[in-house]
Amino acid sequence: MERAEARPAETGDEAFRRAAVACLDGLYGFALALARDRRVAEDLVQETYARAFAAARRPQPGENLRGWLFTILGNTWKNERKRRRPEPVADVESLARSRLEDPEAALDRRELRERLRTALAELPDAFREVVVLRCVEGFSYQEVASIVGCPAGTVMSRLARARALLRHSLGAIRARRPGRVEA
Repeated sequence: MERAEARPAETGDEAFRRAAVACLDGLYGFALALARDRRVAEDLVQETYARAFAAARRPQPGENLRGWLFTILGNTWKNERKRRRPEPVADVESLARSRLEDPEAALDRRELRERLRTALAELPDAFREVVVLRCVEGFSYQEVASIVGCPAGTVMSRLARARALLRHSLGAIRARRPGRVEA
């Protein structure tokens, strides 16, 4: 019978690192939605982790580590924007991933994602921020409010306004599609 090697107990720092790294994809998606540039998003995530790992007080087990990391990222983004002018929109990573069923369906999904990326990129920063946190990352209204630093009611109104702008923008994009006959 083989004897299983005993693993040393995980330290608090190791547990924190493991839990923080598990949030990487969500943080990168949020950073990409805010910055609209891969290099800037990567820098934001790196700076977020640097600040989180250097923090004197970290969330304890049972506290909202994910929300804390998103707050750091959001604040880092806001501070970076204050220091420099926004750069032109480069490439925005896909917000949704899909399976390839058939070429036509894949083309339709790709076109829809591109229209959504375009519409989302046209939103003012405050609206884009709440859309990504609430609709893509799944944070509650209260968590979004905590991350962006405003009341939950403001989050709700920004989200409603953002959704209306997206509907309007997506409708305008659809109307401009070549070969489309309007009734």
